[in-house]
Amino acid sequence: MAFDPMAAAVDWLDAYRAGDIDTILNMYANEAIIHCGCGGMKTIAGKEGLRAYWVDRLQTHPASELDDLQPHVDGTTISYVTAGDVVNAVIGFDAALGKIKTLTCGPQR
Repeated sequence: MAFDPMAAAVDWLDAYRAGDIDTILNMYANEAIIHCGCGGMKTIAGKEGLRAYWVDRLQTHPASELDDLQPHVDGTTISYVTAGDVVNAVIGFDAALGKIKTLTCGPQR
């Protein structure tokens, strides 16, 4: 079966909503990079950096409901609600690995 980036994005949001940090981290490729514009632009890389980011994110910005889901060039654009805000995330995948290679997120404007 071929890799489905839309289904992978929904799985990512489900793990985020459940607060399942191990599942979230296992979804990222070893060289993955996050560009987060929530509360100021920051770039996160490396396993320790991703873990620290997600520990904080799960505590300070838990996700609730899905707002929108659309295909994107190399992945998926997903919008979801956190603490009353809608966040847009563009998730780029390495389809051969079935892993997230980039995540760029920020508040919906």
